[in-house]
Amino acid sequence: MLPSRDNLPRLLTARIRFALGSLVALVALLAVLPAGAQAAESAAGSSRKTVIIGGDQNFPPYEFLDQNGKPSGFNVELSQAIAEVMGFKVEFRLGNWNDARSGLLDGSVDVLQGLTYSEARSKDFDFSPPHNIVNTSVFARRGAAPITNLEELRGKEVVVQKGGSMHDYLLVHKIGAKLILVDTHAAALRLLASGQHDYALVGNLPGLYLGKELGLSNIVPVGGPFGSGYYGYAVKKGNAEMISRFSEGLAILKNTGRYQKIYDKWLGVLDPQPLPFKKLAKYAAIVVVPLFLVLVVTVVWSRTLQKRIAQHTAELQKRQQQLIQADKMASLGILVSGVAHEINNPTGLILFNLPVLKKTFQVAQESLEDRFQDSGDFMVGGLRYSQLRDEAPRMFDEMHEGARRIKRIVDDLKDFARKDDSALDESVDLNAVVAASVRLVENSIKKATRRFTLDCTPELPRVKGNTQRIEQVVVNLILNACQALPDPEKGIEVATSLGPRGDEVVVTVHDEGVGIPREHLSHLTDPFFTTKRDSGGTGLGLSVSAGIVKDHQGRLEFRSEPGAGTTVVVALPAQGA
Repeated sequence: MLPSRDNLPRLLTARIRFALGSLVALVALLAVLPAGAQAAESAAGSSRKTVIIGGDQNFPPYEFLDQNGKPSGFNVELSQAIAEVMGFKVEFRLGNWNDARSGLLDGSVDVLQGLTYSEARSKDFDFSPPHNIVNTSVFARRGAAPITNLEELRGKEVVVQKGGSMHDYLLVHKIGAKLILVDTHAAALRLLASGQHDYALVGNLPGLYLGKELGLSNIVPVGGPFGSGYYGYAVKKGNAEMISRFSEGLAILKNTGRYQKIYDKWLGVLDPQPLPFKKLAKYAAIVVVPLFLVLVVTVVWSRTLQKRIAQHTAELQKRQQQLIQADKMASLGILVSGVAHEINNPTGLILFNLPVLKKTFQVAQESLEDRFQDSGDFMVGGLRYSQLRDEAPRMFDEMHEGARRIKRIVDDLKDFARKDDSALDESVDLNAVVAASVRLVENSIKKATRRFTLDCTPELPRVKGNTQRIEQVVVNLILNACQALPDPEKGIEVATSLGPRGDEVVVTVHDEGVGIPREHLSHLTDPFFTTKRDSGGTGLGLSVSAGIVKDHQGRLEFRSEPGAGTTVVVALPAQGA
């Protein structure tokens, strides 16, 4: 609804106060930010997949093609902002709405940036949290009877967008109206304005917007709003990774205030009525002149602050992503600790009871052997005794060894997940660390390759540092090698050795995988740089590993050629060297 002329002064004063308050807050924020901070380099690689976003070419102010044929509107700017904070590229395809909706189902479109939720639609689509609420109104020519309930449309000729939310609603609820299907809201209003049909059922805000833009002065809303619905991003059912990226990006924009700025830009007052000249002059003297002085000061400040604002914005976005990931890792550590405790309890019982059962069988075996000598072979627990007496000892030993293996893996997992703030002052046996790391990821290795070799040079000098943090580096490198293999026939080699000058202990991880393009090698340890974003990569593994190696006064080197595999070298100072 448009504000009345009497309310505009208060609205103008409130907005000016808001602008002044925002300016003061901005200056205060810049005053506490450290000078000389460097902007974070973009981690988006050129190989990242572009997300195809579909939408309606004529649904203003949410989404439409402007006079130059370029995508514009609230949805478009919101999607661009989400892509920016989440670090991916987007391509907009705005056209016929029904075609866009069909494109999401056939895979030619990845996401719709504006779809109203309904229970029926949720069977085919997954939805993000809503970024808006869209209302629908009944429009008619001036003088038409008002509509208080959609049931009053029964028997009437109603123009509605094909494939839109109200088209679905009228069909599901069997209203009984004669539906005239069109491709756009603008087409519906033009038909109505030309004297054809009885009513048009279109979005309330787009209807008002298009009515003004097209000059359709004989068209007015006569009922509603009806069918208020949650309006947000939608993907094809099951595409959880895609919808999570848009949901997380939307949350970041709302928390940082950027969403509200986009909302105010596109969904504010459509076209306020002009103030009388005398009142305008009065308000200009009271408000506009001081505001003009503030704007002059702002312009002067902006020349020196724009660069710093861009730098600090990039840094804050980077830190926010790091905090999100750190929270996920903390949650993972708590989960691992709990699961490990629950597994260790029954494993301990197995380790305690198996030797008792084995001794019990050995005692009972004398009696069973006497029966065998007297009466011949017989059945025990579904097995012939002649078979059981040979198999049982081996079965007890295998079960005992299996339980010990479970306990060892759980202990390794607990060590890996435990947060460790201790000093880097342990005397670390690198061979033992590598062996523990291999045990920890043994299942991943078996799934990735049939050709895994471990070659540890004996009697290596020890390394001064932290066992768990070095283990974290080795585990990450082995998992990366597993993910790089195109098939199980390609191999992985892990080796330890003494450096050529005798002052370093070296861990080498080599894989016969797909390799890394040369232009990416220098960015491998950049935070959030990854070539596996589509498969869930975060780009933090090698960055964290590089930090750990640096803390140990060591070095991390990469050698790779596309198609020829990758070799990673971790060199740590030998203790006493």
